Amino acid sequence: MKIVCISDTHNRHDELRLPPGDVLIHAGDYSMQGHVAETEAFLTWFAAQPHRHKVFIAGNHDFIFEKRWKKARGMVPDGVIYLEDEGITLDGVRFWGSPVTPNFFNWAFNHGPATIGGYWDVIPDDTDVLITHGPAYGVLDKVLPYGQEVGCPKLRAILDTRLHPQLHVFGHVHESYGQVVDGTLTSVNASFLDHLYHPANVPVVVTL
Repeated sequence: MKIVCISDTHNRHDELRLPPGDVLIHAGDYSMQGHVAETEAFLTWFAAQPHRHKVFIAGNHDFIFEKRWKKARGMVPDGVIYLEDEGITLDGVRFWGSPVTPNFFNWAFNHGPATIGGYWDVIPDDTDVLITHGPAYGVLDKVLPYGQEVGCPKLRAILDTRLHPQLHVFGHVHESYGQVVDGTLTSVNASFLDHLYHPANVPVVVTL
């Protein structure tokens, strides 16, 4: 299975040049504020892509999926899969997606240390592809200018113990775009925009 990974397009999805693949994953922040018009534009574009399966999650900018959940779900077109702390099996590969990130001002889907672990606890043990908006602590999560690591420690702990996916796709920290392989796990920060919100990066393709 060839998986094309993108994230953090922030209304600039039309500027992407997508390579072919079996599954197209968007790991959140398709918008700036999650307004209806932004959401419609993104979903129209996303649904039109030729990949056999198209999967996305919301990010901390995509407020409509948190504040107007029923409206947002109703906008998702046929042929597009939205995951919010839930999973789906595609061609025998088990996917799980969550928009949750650690607290950062008053953005969407933010949770503190007391509650965030509960979202990771429900991820099934047999997950093959994990999609979260934010990174695990210490993995492609450094912010400028000082290189502070801002990923989620509780997500890192569960990836180091119970969960053993083949692929973890995320974004959120624009300046840490890239991929790393640690044993059997490939971690991909697929942020399209850099920290100045300029298009800077290409989609990442991973073959399972």
